Amino acid sequence: MRLGCCAYSYRDLLKDGQWTLPDFIRTCCELGLDGVELTSYYFPSTERAYLNDIKRCCATYGLHVAGTAVGSNFCKVAEAERREQVEMTKQWIDHSVVLGAPCIRVFAGPIPEGHTEDEAVGWAVAAMRECAGYGGERGVVVAMENHGGITATAPQVERLVKAVDHPWFGVNLDFGNFRDPQAEFAPVAPYAVTTHAKVTHRDRDGNQRTVDYAFVRRVMEQVGYRGYISIEFEEPEDPREGIPAFVRELKQVFR
Repeated sequence: MRLGCCAYSYRDLLKDGQWTLPDFIRTCCELGLDGVELTSYYFPSTERAYLNDIKRCCATYGLHVAGTAVGSNFCKVAEAERREQVEMTKQWIDHSVVLGAPCIRVFAGPIPEGHTEDEAVGWAVAAMRECAGYGGERGVVVAMENHGGITATAPQVERLVKAVDHPWFGVNLDFGNFRDPQAEFAPVAPYAVTTHAKVTHRDRDGNQRTVDYAFVRRVMEQVGYRGYISIEFEEPEDPREGIPAFVRELKQVFR
């Protein structure tokens, strides 16, 4: 398994202009990582010239573009708004092709107030199946994250994967987003095409717990996973201090 980092981990530095994406990429190289996930939120431009520059920057530092990521919501009530989310995701699939990213992370979405989970699932499945079809045409896997809403539990994630039922659709398994890792990682792991590694998670009682990455490695090896373990740092400390320590921990486990 390879180690990477999501641009989201340095979100505050990127949002306020202290850092640029090349700063993030250089830092990942200095940390001895293998790749980067390029979160869409931090691109100042999606013009072809800028995307090419970012791709060249990654190549210069010897880093793979492990994936891209969008903050989609396919559970919006209005059909026109769901269509906007699908078209945005397709645009980022096209950007992923330019960047050389093999997959794109998406969110399914929350259950809208006044509507049922079955309704939300129906909307999300149709949208994600369309995106997966487009991803297949362009060579980019659509990876749905377990991210609350209709993907809060392992059974919900499995339901969606089986309903979409597309070879270019899988899961971005976030190790910090399930409340019961011992029970929920294994059922979802076979569908994982990429992952997010958080330092901690919340248990069923809302208590903060450290993610056991020795357990994560065992689960992922059992299903033959060989992809990325990509850091998504959400701890309160400065990522410039917290992430290097987390990288050292993950290297001890995975290398």
